[in-house]
Amino acid sequence: MIKKSFIAFMAALVVLPVVASAETSCQSLVITGHPAYMPVAWADQGEIVGAAPELVSAIAHEVGVKKVNSKDYGSWEKAQTAVRNGEADVIFGIYKNDERLKWLDFVEPAFMTDPVSIVVRRGEGFTFSKWEDLKGRKGVTNEGESFGNKFDGFMASSLTVKRAQSVDKAFKALENKSADYLIIALYPGQILARKLGLAAKVEFLPKEVDSFGMYVGFSKKSKCNALKTAFAGRLRKEVEAGRFESILDAARKKAAN
Repeated sequence: MIKKSFIAFMAALVVLPVVASAETSCQSLVITGHPAYMPVAWADQGEIVGAAPELVSAIAHEVGVKKVNSKDYGSWEKAQTAVRNGEADVIFGIYKNDERLKWLDFVEPAFMTDPVSIVVRRGEGFTFSKWEDLKGRKGVTNEGESFGNKFDGFMASSLTVKRAQSVDKAFKALENKSADYLIIALYPGQILARKLGLAAKVEFLPKEVDSFGMYVGFSKKSKCNALKTAFAGRLRKEVEAGRFESILDAARKKAAN
């Protein structure tokens, strides 16, 4: 189970009436996310831990859920499949696109903005000021990743980008020169490069691919779907107050160890 930390954060939450549906059909909630997305989310002994599950768990308890189960499904692709099928109720740290709107009810607003970067081998950088600069080069990214409708469409029609089965393998493809560049979110990319011992071997190009809103979403098949309205109200208060930043900072320090 998610540990009940960040006491100051919990104390700062404004008490809201318990939602009736939580008392009846939603006594427990299964939540999941990316297993390799530090400091937002990462796998740890069968759970997904980090800033996003900490936030989601805290809000879920406040709107009346008694038991919150954070579950690692082994990959980002499998986590999405679990939510799509209704095996998991909630997914966090996910970008919005048209395909995902078919099976997911996104909770507004986004809880953070996530910059996406291009990583290359150190000393082998190239001019990147627009997406077209990636044409003619071999790219790699993690399986299950989406970078918004526009870039996803551009990537499919104009770029050569392979999907690796994990972020570690995506970095490996870059290191062994089977890819010229890696597409990855900046924050987890920086942390993982250090953890994999590649910080001195790679560099992040200064221009971002784009920045995307990072969301919490309820499965359309979840018995707890009715909670999303109360959850959204609570989430908006936290975002507007800027309290997620303290959670993210604590998770960043933990992930760096």
